Amino acid sequence: MDKRIYVGNLPWSVTKVKLEELFSPYGKIEDALVMANKYTGRSRGFGFVTYKSESEAEKAIKEMQGKEVEGRKLVVKEARPPRGKEESIPQEEKEEKKGGEKKEEPKKEIPKIKDESSDEDEDEDFAGDESSDEDEDEDFGDDEVEKRKSSYISY
Repeated sequence: MDKRIYVGNLPWSVTKVKLEELFSPYGKIEDALVMANKYTGRSRGFGFVTYKSESEAEKAIKEMQGKEVEGRKLVVKEARPPRGKEESIPQEEKEEKKGGEKKEEPKKEIPKIKDESSDEDEDEDFAGDESSDEDEDEDFGDDEVEKRKSSYISY
């Protein structure tokens, strides 16, 4: 069974090849991955190594945890599933994994609301609301308008 380990605090210069070289003495590596920024391509400072067996992975964790590489102490531990992965599993599958039976929830009917309004009512609601921004400035003198405009911060 494959076992994936997390390797953190990697120097920016570490590549996939270098990561494989660092961890290959502890067992057969199935895959090595250095996470990179998708825009710049620069290393994000962590990666993952997948071993063929669990015992090899445990040995690598014990030996490499805290080891200094290019002035940085590595953080090596068992990899966890990505965040949000648990939430993406449908509820039925979660219950099946727990050994529970699938329960069907009763469907609820939503009552329909009658629309008793007409287009004429809508026209009446907006009839007296025909003002514009220009009308607002007419209430103030030119000095007041200038004073309002100068109170804004400009960069």
